[in-house]
Amino acid sequence: MLANQLQEKHCIQRLKAGDEAVFRALYTRHNQPLIRMAATIVNSRATAEEVVQETWMAVLKNIGTFEGRSSLAGWIFTILINKARTRARRDGRSVSFDEGGEDDNLSTAFDGHGRWKAMPELWDEITPERIVAGRGLAEHMRMAIDALPPAQRAVIVLRVQQEFEPSEVCAILGLSDGNMRILLHRARLSLRATLAKLL
Repeated sequence: MLANQLQEKHCIQRLKAGDEAVFRALYTRHNQPLIRMAATIVNSRATAEEVVQETWMAVLKNIGTFEGRSSLAGWIFTILINKARTRARRDGRSVSFDEGGEDDNLSTAFDGHGRWKAMPELWDEITPERIVAGRGLAEHMRMAIDALPPAQRAVIVLRVQQEFEPSEVCAILGLSDGNMRILLHRARLSLRATLAKLL
């Protein structure tokens, strides 16, 4: 944990000094997830890509003011969410991440930390055919994630794909911890059903 914090601090210092290689690495890691996140809020992929470009410009312009109250990635995603919401309002579209409601079965498939209680069975041996099939499965799962309702997709991208802590996901999306967990649970149930159909 400490090593990651030191590495991020060094990365931030290099960004503030204008290190192009560090920015390129950051861009490579986060650009596609940023586009997917923006697409949950705005009305098209093209608009999402524009919002992401604006986000990167804001990151470069404002990195000198970054105070480290959140992770660097959390700060970038917060900028993105704010820009996407502004664009959606301007375009006459509004998406709320707060679906509310309670889910009595929240703990049936997952433990208290949002992990599977019982993982789906994995293949016993890896063969070239299974590798090819796995790539197809990954593509189906990407399409299943893209088909999720915007709030669920946003939570699954931040919590699972980007590995943000629950508190950071809540801060970025403006959700309560309970609502974030419900959205994550519903997204995982949907993805698990898709996985079961494919297998």
